[in-house]
Amino acid sequence: MTSSAKSSSRPLALVTGASAGIGRAYAERLASDGYDLVVVARRKERLDEVKHQLESAHGVSVQTLVADLSTESGQRAVDAVATEPRLEVVVDSAALAYYMPFLELPPEKAQELVHLNVLAPVRMIHAALPGMVERGKGALISFSSLLAYSATSENPQLPKRAVYAASKAFLLTFFQLLAVELRDTVVKVQIVCPGIVKTEFHTRQNMDMSGRPRLEPEEVVKASMIGLERGEVVCIPSLEETDFLLHHDKAEGEVFAAGMRPALAQRYLS
Repeated sequence: MTSSAKSSSRPLALVTGASAGIGRAYAERLASDGYDLVVVARRKERLDEVKHQLESAHGVSVQTLVADLSTESGQRAVDAVATEPRLEVVVDSAALAYYMPFLELPPEKAQELVHLNVLAPVRMIHAALPGMVERGKGALISFSSLLAYSATSENPQLPKRAVYAASKAFLLTFFQLLAVELRDTVVKVQIVCPGIVKTEFHTRQNMDMSGRPRLEPEEVVKASMIGLERGEVVCIPSLEETDFLLHHDKAEGEVFAAGMRPALAQRYLS
């Protein structure tokens, strides 16, 4: 990790996936809000560019950390940063999909997905959270996907996504339950579930989305930050009718309660 500044009294934000797209947009927003930053990604040249741009534009200190969060060494490096005493905001926006049918997904790619989308954010948050609770200040933001809600959809235009969507569904559930556990603290928790965003994410999967209407990364960040202030645990930036979320949560609760009966359902008795 490189540093360009002496110790600072400014609050610190940690942003993964910060070299492009949504992560870079968060880094820009947080720097403009006066945060020093630790920006994390795999591409050093991109991170150096982010560092120079943000320090020049906003007069903050930006540290770069080149790390692959699908690896043990990368996760350890980020976990160490997450214990920094000045850390007030964590944004987990590193992204990877490997869209393909499960039977065609190489085991090493499935493991990479689970390590990046599940293990890395859990470890990073576990490292950051105790200090935030103790200091009485902090915000944790992570990224699921609208595809976390797509398990029952048979839309043929959707990509093959069994491991990716399941990993994002994990994050959605994890953050919803974490928010309940942290209800009596001042730490804010948010999981963002965007649809299609204008980033490099899809082109890295060899998907051409140029003809589809898409959100800008800055719009996603704007929705997230407003939602965070309003206490939204689940932020779906383009969802107009929030009643859909309420209905979904109610239906889940009803299935859970009805399934707790201490007797077999009638259809299994014949």
